Amino acid sequence: MEKLIINGKCNLGGEISIHGSKNSALPILAASVLINGVSTVHNCPDLSDINVTIEILRHLGAKVSRQGSTLVIDSTDINNSFIPENMMQEMRSSIIFLGSLSARTGNACLFLPGGCDIGLRPIDLHLKSLEQLGYEITFDGHNICSKKSDVHPQKIILPIPSVGATENIILASVLIKGKTTILNSACEPEIKDLADFLNKAGANIQGAGTSNIVIDGVSRLYSTEHTVIPDRILAATMMSASAITSSPIKINNISPTHLMPVFPVFDEMGCKIYLEKNALTIKPPSRLHRVKRIQTKPYPGFPTDCQAPVMASLTVARGTSVIIENIFENRFKHISRLNRFGADVIVNNQTAVINGVKSLHSADVSCTDLRGGAAIVLAALAAEGRSQITDIHHIDRGYEKIENQLSSIGADIKRINDEKAE
Repeated sequence: MEKLIINGKCNLGGEISIHGSKNSALPILAASVLINGVSTVHNCPDLSDINVTIEILRHLGAKVSRQGSTLVIDSTDINNSFIPENMMQEMRSSIIFLGSLSARTGNACLFLPGGCDIGLRPIDLHLKSLEQLGYEITFDGHNICSKKSDVHPQKIILPIPSVGATENIILASVLIKGKTTILNSACEPEIKDLADFLNKAGANIQGAGTSNIVIDGVSRLYSTEHTVIPDRILAATMMSASAITSSPIKINNISPTHLMPVFPVFDEMGCKIYLEKNALTIKPPSRLHRVKRIQTKPYPGFPTDCQAPVMASLTVARGTSVIIENIFENRFKHISRLNRFGADVIVNNQTAVINGVKSLHSADVSCTDLRGGAAIVLAALAAEGRSQITDIHHIDRGYEKIENQLSSIGADIKRINDEKAE
């Protein structure tokens, strides 16, 4: 098993480029199932979640090749409509294949998806929405099957702006003749990126990125080429790395508008942010200021995926900060790990109170989930001494070789095998 060894208290500096968005690439790859031809997807990060998705596509009958950050998916010969348990259990977002596979083959079956244990992420909205579109859904608690029956356009009102449900509705309805409307749809940039990919392939989707999406169904989709948007969560994580180490860095290949929800938090921490067209420079103070209150909300609110990395930075801020987690009820598992570095974080239900300390010390800890793992790495960067981070497979789901990224801006971090650590 691999682990990260981090010698903390290094000054970071220089420039780093942000890879493509995991949360955008995954639904786009699932959408390639709908295309009776070739999809060329650029800026696709090399992540374990992406690799699982590639294996699913190959299992379904697609041909997939990678050259650098470009994936070429030929879905012409999709001939399978079943995704087995071992593949589905690797990641939660595999549920997104339900919509595309149902629309392509007319009869999709997959096992209840897995992924990080950060709380309940019910799929009832996905299933109910497909039923409204005329798909017959059966679910025995483990296996989900969707059969194309009397499919028809529909007006679907989501009770909450679920990202996954919005994506599944788009994928399930893009080939249904007539206009399907999604009200209270998710507004995340990744939704618009999915729609942009599909529109390039011949779809007619309007309003993606707003709370009212209209899908005017088409008869087929065609070969296309698309570049995935930059990963805004990675960018915010690198901003947190800058903040916690009091090190100015430049972050390239970003979309500044996608980061607007996090800018006020870093501003309140005392960080100066200088924006360019596709880049930013962040200059933190010698010691961060506390942030009075952060509440995670759907976009354009503060992202739940940024909560853990930002919390890591606040552990060394002057004063007391409060974070309220409104999206997932079990997304504070990293706190016990942060406290092992000498942080002072108290949890009460969905509220975390972070009492800033002057310094952190090294610790040997395990990762609990993807973003919590990133927070642990950030704490180790700021800590005095040598830290050891295990269970880093969680981090590899969303950060491409995080040790290389951080090393490029001055961190003393390396990946080793357990047997080499002895």
